Amino acid sequence: MRAWVPGESLWTLDLFLLGNLALVAGMYAWGVARLRRRSLRWSPWRSLSLALGLSLLAIAYLGPFETLSHAYFWAHMAQHLTVMMLAAPFLVLSCPVALAVMATTGSTRRLLISALRSRVGLFLVNPVFTWALFAGTLIISHTTPAMEWVLGDHDAMAFVSRPLYLVAALLFYYPLIGNDMCARRPKPAYRVLSLGLMMIPETMLGAVIFLSPVTLYPTYVATAAALGYDPRFDQNLAGALMWALTMVIDSFWMMLAAVEWWRSEERRTEREERREHAASAMAGGAP
Repeated sequence: MRAWVPGESLWTLDLFLLGNLALVAGMYAWGVARLRRRSLRWSPWRSLSLALGLSLLAIAYLGPFETLSHAYFWAHMAQHLTVMMLAAPFLVLSCPVALAVMATTGSTRRLLISALRSRVGLFLVNPVFTWALFAGTLIISHTTPAMEWVLGDHDAMAFVSRPLYLVAALLFYYPLIGNDMCARRPKPAYRVLSLGLMMIPETMLGAVIFLSPVTLYPTYVATAAALGYDPRFDQNLAGALMWALTMVIDSFWMMLAAVEWWRSEERRTEREERREHAASAMAGGAP
């Protein structure tokens, strides 16, 4: 793919991607409107989360990060972090699965629920699988020739790399944050632990890129020579972004999972207290 050169616009008009983002937004709005017609409530925070998620995807793939990512490795890394660690979790928090189930009826709703409870559905939200998929996607794509393949092939980037990054991140965060009708969520402690463990491959990859004594990607070396910048500095900056920012962003999602844990414990305690009070009342009223 041709690299950006100074003087060109930093914005990318990708009609295919723009159409898909508009389609997702339209389907979500249709679902919310359908609930309102049935006098069912839908949290505006969920709708805001969708808007944030789609906006971050647009920033990553239609804005300067997309344009600069073909010339600078740091922009490529910032693009990945935006998609995998910000856009994806916000999309999960918008609860699209719950909206789809609530907005549909009859056989469509039964099909969705069956898919969520199927063996394939349960496997896809298994936290061990989702952790391995997320970490593997991140590491393999940056430590194998796959990186050079994607940088040199528009179709590979558009139809392999982008969907894989987004799907891996959505599956990883889906059972860990929010409450989007996941059929088998891990216990709260495991959710916090899984989010914390993801820091290991992320920071290790960032450290490897930052500390590497040689340049890792020939495409960026050639682009640096054409544009007149230092490829080692560019690579060090990309590694530093992943090394440092992943810890900050992961800590935020861990905090969110911890708050959910605390609230679930509060609700459990309240239920136990109500049962005890009911049992005491029945015992006190017994002859």
